[in-house]
Amino acid sequence: MQSPMFLRGGDQHTLTTTIALDMFGNVRRRAVLPAGRSEIEHHGVIHDPGTIDVVNVAARQSPLDELPEEVMVFLLGSRYCETDLLAGEAWKRFGHVPEGWARVQAICDFVHDHIEFGYPHADCTRSAAGVLAQKHGVCRDFAHLAITLCRAMNIPARYCTGYLGDIGVPRDPAPMDFSAWFEAYLDGRWYCFDARHNVPRTGRVVMARGRDATDVPIICTFGPHQLVSFEVWTDEMAVAESVAA
Repeated sequence: MQSPMFLRGGDQHTLTTTIALDMFGNVRRRAVLPAGRSEIEHHGVIHDPGTIDVVNVAARQSPLDELPEEVMVFLLGSRYCETDLLAGEAWKRFGHVPEGWARVQAICDFVHDHIEFGYPHADCTRSAAGVLAQKHGVCRDFAHLAITLCRAMNIPARYCTGYLGDIGVPRDPAPMDFSAWFEAYLDGRWYCFDARHNVPRTGRVVMARGRDATDVPIICTFGPHQLVSFEVWTDEMAVAESVAA
C-alpha cells in the first residue's frame, strides 16, 4: 500500500518526516514534534484479492535444526512474551497435543476461551504472564499470550499489527479496526493465527511485524505526551474496486 501520511504540529503546518526500515523490514517514520497538539492522519486504498486466511491443518512443526537463522529470534522471550515464566504452563497444557497446526490451534483455542476481551481492559504494561493471570485484555494481549505459549513449545511466532475491518462478518456497531494477531512458522512458511477472533477472516491488512508490541507501536515518543483521540476504521469498497483503510 502506498498512501500519504499527514503530520501537523501545533501551528497546523505539515511537519517533515524521515523514512527508514527497521530490523524487521517495517517502514518507520520519524519526526520532531513541537510543543502543543499534533495530529497524525493516514489513509489509503488497499487492493486485496479477497481471500480468507490460509488454513493448512497438515502443516508440520519444523524441527529446530531445520529452522532458518532469521526465524530463530522468534523463539526467544521478549518484552511482553516471557517464555521463561510460561514454559512449564505451556508444556503442561499442550505437550500432549500433536505437533504442528493442531498444537498452534489448541493454543489459540485456549487463549480465546480463557481471556475476556474488552477495551476497558487495555493496559500497555501487561505482559503475557499478566494476561494469563488476570484473564482479560485486548487483542494485543491475546496475541502476546499465544505467541509466548507457541515459543515455549519451540514454534517460532511473531506479532502482527494492522487493520481488520468487519468484512465477511456481522458489522460491529462500534468499530475500531486497529487489530493485533500473530503468525506461526510451520512447514517452512508463516501462517496467520488470531487468538482473539479464532476464525479465518477476510481483508486482514498487515502494517508491521515484530517480536511483540514493543517493536511495532503505532507511535513511539521520547518524552511525555497525552493521547487526546484515536480513531481507526476499515471499510470494504464496491466489488471490483478494493478495500479502503
